[in-house]
Parts: sequence; C-alpha cells; structure tokens
Amino acid sequence: MAPVLALRASLLAALLLTATAAGGAPRPVLHGANFWVKCYFSHVSSDDPIVYPRHPGWSHSHTFFGNRGTDAFSTPASLRAGKTNCKAKADRAAYWVPTLSFKGQPVRPASIGVYHKMKTTDVIHPFPAGLRMVAGNSGARRPQDLHITYWTCWMSRGPSSTIPTCPNKPLGFDGRLSYLTLHVVFPDCWDGKHLDSRDHHSHMAYSDYGTCPRSHPLQVPGLQYVIAYPILGGQGVTLSSGSPFSAHGDFMNGWDEKALARIVSRCTAPGAKAGCDDGA
Repeated sequence: MAPVLALRASLLAALLLTATAAGGAPRPVLHGANFWVKCYFSHVSSDDPIVYPRHPGWSHSHTFFGNRGTDAFSTPASLRAGKTNCKAKADRAAYWVPTLSFKGQPVRPASIGVYHKMKTTDVIHPFPAGLRMVAGNSGARRPQDLHITYWTCWMSRGPSSTIPTCPNKPLGFDGRLSYLTLHVVFPDCWDGKHLDSRDHHSHMAYSDYGTCPRSHPLQVPGLQYVIAYPILGGQGVTLSSGSPFSAHGDFMNGWDEKALARIVSRCTAPGAKAGCDDGA
C-alpha cells in the first residue's frame, strides 16, 4: 500500500474506533468488503455502450463480465431483461475492462470478483437504476493513482502501477499459481441527480477520509473489480487501450433494484459481518 493510502487507512480506522451514533447506538462497520459477487467471463468485443452507445465496433476491444448480452446497444433496461453469469442471478449489471493480451493473443480471465465496500459511516444507498460510470483513464500514458487502478500478483506482491512479473510457483490455500491480477476502484459518492455525465466521471466522486464531498453527498457501494488472469505477467502483456498504464473499468447498472436494496440493507447494517453476501 502506498504511504499516503496507508496513512488515510490508519486515520480512518482510528476515527471508526471512536465513532458512535447519537445515544451510543452502533454505527455501520466499515469492512474490507461489505459484500461481493463472483462473476465470470462473458465475451470480447469492440463495443462500449457507455462511451460509444449505438456504435458497434467503434471502441478498442473490451472483455465483458456479468451480463451475457452486453453490446453497443445495451441499456439498463435491456440488461435487466437479460441473463447473467454472475453467481447472484439478480445481478445483471455489465462490467467490462480493456482486453489484456499476451504475445498478441487475448487472455481469457479466470474470474472477476466484484467487491462492494462501504467507505463512510453515512447511510449507504444502492446504485440508482440506470447508473453508468467509468473508473480510470483509458488515455493514461503515465502511472495512475494507485487508489484507482493497480496490478498485483495473486496472494503475493503489493500494488504496482506497472504490470509485474509474478512468481512461477504455487501460492495460496488452493495451490494456484500467482495469477496476474488487475484492480479497478470506482468512485463511491454520487451527486444524486445524474445517472451519467459527458466525461462519465463528473457525476461521481471518491470519498476522502471517510467523507463524501458536498457536491456528491450520497454514498453508494464502493465498487471494486478484482480480475485474475491465468498468466504470470511480465513482457509480452499488452492492453487494447494502448499504454500499459491505461487500465480502466466500466459499469452499467442492471441489478434487480429490490434485490440490491435488500443486500445493501442487510450487509451494511450495524454488526453485519464482512462479506455477508457472496452472491448466492
């Protein structure tokens, strides 16, 4: 963890140790992940229904997860009417990232963990129906902030802005190799008005020291992609968006809103355990 991020985390933890609601009532607990959903690879295409809606083939190649029918013509309504390969069948959202290739061949990810983190002690709101957002910069030519996107090796080696070379040996409880892993962290504060914006960023903001800015007062789940690729990284790994620093992620909400509201309520209540819902 970068020094600044570690300092923020420690300060926030200190605040949480003393935080109580009026009258001594318990406050929601900030976990590593309040809930998560496991999804799987769906398909690869050069579509992007957020940046280039209704224009098939206009984008660089993307790798899609979750909703099986995501294409250039997808809308929140069409996603909700579609099918998903996520473990939580109520989660028909579309998740996508630039396609990663090794020596010119696209790599099929092993899986994606879609984590939802509560980063403030404010009331958390489910993603509004129709929300679209992008995290990271597809045009980046320099390292991005590590609190937005970074690389790791599964069960080994901390955050890196560059694509690492992972150890060629079994690691972890399941004996898997140290897969190359991409992390994309989305903003967790919404302006409460707009479901998208011209740059696909401005209607959202990141909380700071556990607080959402006044311009974006509504806390939503802190979405984070953790994507495992069954390769060791190193030379020969490229991203379809160009620069090795151009990792980013897109999200279009297709959740069954009632189901999402129930999960958010249950998993962010005072006393809820970390990872209280694994998408079953």
